This record gives sequence, C-alpha cells and structure tokens, in this order.
Amino acid sequence: MNSCAQTDVGKVRKINQDAVFASEDSVGILPNLFLVADGMGGHKAGDFASSFAVRYMVSLAGETREKSAVAALRTIIEQTNTLLFEQSIRSPELEGMGTTLVAAFVENQILYVANVGDSRLYLLRDRLEQITRDHSYVEEMVSLGKIERGSEAYRSQKNIITRAVGIGPVVEPDLFEIPLKCGDLILLCSDGLTNMVGDEEICTILKADGTLEEKADVLIRRANENGGKDNIAVVLLKPQISEVSL
Repeated sequence: MNSCAQTDVGKVRKINQDAVFASEDSVGILPNLFLVADGMGGHKAGDFASSFAVRYMVSLAGETREKSAVAALRTIIEQTNTLLFEQSIRSPELEGMGTTLVAAFVENQILYVANVGDSRLYLLRDRLEQITRDHSYVEEMVSLGKIERGSEAYRSQKNIITRAVGIGPVVEPDLFEIPLKCGDLILLCSDGLTNMVGDEEICTILKADGTLEEKADVLIRRANENGGKDNIAVVLLKPQISEVSL
C-alpha cells in the first residue's frame, strides 16, 4: 500500500485544528491505519481535541483486548470519545470541545471505514463516490425532504454537525465495508477541502498523473486558491495488487 498525509492551516485560520495520521504498517491489532480529525472549540481546544483523538486512537489500538480489527476500531473510537469527554469536564478551558473523525484500514481486500461528523472518505473507481455520510443538520434535513442539497439554505447551515467525538459521554460511529478493486484510490479529508473544492474538481485532480504526494499538494493548493477559509486535511491511500480483488 502507498499512502500520504498532509494538512495545511489555510488562508484564514491562525491555528490548525486538523490532525492526520497514516501508517501502512500495523498499529496494534489494526493491520494499518489512516485518520483525519477536524477539531472544534475556542482558543486551542479544537487543536487539542483533534490531536488528542489521533494520539489516543493510535495508543489504544496497541492496548485493546478485542480479537478482531473491526471490533477494535469501534471500541477504540468509543474509548477515545470517553477520554476526550472526561478531559473537557476536568479542564474548563476545554469545555465544549470535540472533533470529527474518519478512520480507515485495509484487511483481506476489504476497506473498513468509520466516521463521526462531517469529515469524509471518498473512493475513486470509475467515478468519485462519497462513502461516508455527513453527520450534519443539513444532511438530516435532506433525508427528510426539507432542504435540497446544494441550495443556499444547505450551504449556509452546512457547518452545523450533529455528531462529534468528545462532546458527550457516548458516541455512535457509522461503519462501512468496501471490497477493493484494482486501481482504487481512497481519499480521507476534512471539510476544509470539500467546502472549497467540489467533487468534480477533486475527481479530476485525483485522476491526473502524479504521485500521491503531488495529488495531495494540488488538492490543498486548490482549496487555498478558492479561499482557504478553513484548515485542510488530506490523506490518500492506494492499495497494491495483493490488497484488492482482481
């Protein structure tokens, strides 16, 4: 497997509240691990939340007693949520902090994904497909038929998320399993990318020639050229032949 992870503060924010992690090697029980976390909270609370989540996800993967990687991923997210929530209770300056999270690993030719919040995972195959579903107010309204995706009402309220790691004593991640095929390319990212660069343009950039690092550079540069209103996080991974179904 080949991978890269990059994050950028953007053009407006003073502090980078996004955190990324990419390991092609095993992380505890997990055969590999890829993470994007987008923190929220005043002052440095968002920065603390995202970096805390990534750090403890990695640490707990080496300590879990779960027998399978899939079960471990859910348990690790739940444990990280508990630890982060308890930290916010103990420290008044961190009150109300939280973070989105999208996590993935590959095992036995299957991509396993978990997400909380509106950071996303995309699969590029014949076309670009968003695998995760945003936990956001506007997506709930879309599902109820009350807002049209892409409308002005949708765009103006898109930043209101309905789930995050660390904002309460329990968290419910969504889990996905995707059989991989030869040529697949996977993107994990924060909304600092997707709010600035549309899916069609992301697809064009990912399909272009170049290394994963070069593609990540272009995605971040394009987000900044389009305004760079938020921090930008990008993780790319490309499974090898032995990791996909032919």
